[in-house]
Amino acid sequence: RALLDQMVQALGGEAYLAIQDVSQEGRTYSFYHGQANSSGIVFWRFYKYPDKDRIELTKKRDVIELFNGSDGYEITYKGTHAADPKDLADVLRRRQYSLDWVIRHWLSEPGVALFYNGPSVAGNKPAEQVGILNARNQGVTLDIDATTHLPLKKSFSWRDPSDKERNTEDELYDAYRVVQGIMTPFSITRFYNGDMSNQRFLSSVSYNQGLSDAKFDAQITYGPKPPVTTQ
Repeated sequence: RALLDQMVQALGGEAYLAIQDVSQEGRTYSFYHGQANSSGIVFWRFYKYPDKDRIELTKKRDVIELFNGSDGYEITYKGTHAADPKDLADVLRRRQYSLDWVIRHWLSEPGVALFYNGPSVAGNKPAEQVGILNARNQGVTLDIDATTHLPLKKSFSWRDPSDKERNTEDELYDAYRVVQGIMTPFSITRFYNGDMSNQRFLSSVSYNQGLSDAKFDAQITYGPKPPVTTQ
């Protein structure tokens, strides 16, 4: 608990806990089996606590991924359609295991258990590792920088409902800068079962800009055609 309290203070304390919305700009890279499969795409991301997310892709910002509560959409020149069910499930899972969610929800829930796993190394930096297990049997492991007390790595695992295999997702945080009193990682790398799957480099970040709920609204305008039936 003391290590986690130190981590929250290092992130900005009350300023971090009071974040209501985040606006980001940067470039994102995707990987397949650890190998880059794109030259990178510029993106703008708008997040409103606790469950609204809007990502605008390409220089023209003409591809938009939108998530509001448990609903997801993709907006292109064709119109608005429902997000792919697998993509939506991935987003909803990452949300409930996100660092922000763990700190602001899990740690204050009854029945949460904390474990000190000892010294570790994350991102080639000495760290101290803490395990967090909530009452729903969901677990997250955090590697906290031994010097700065900032989070270096977050890991969690989940069982795929289709093939019953257990999968692991890791996020590495680096290139921290102070933004509005909040320590912010400008480099975030995601791993899936040990292989790099995504990397984001931020160029600008701002907090609490008063994002409107309307920014996250969407109405489906097209979708798959219903199956043809014959008599």
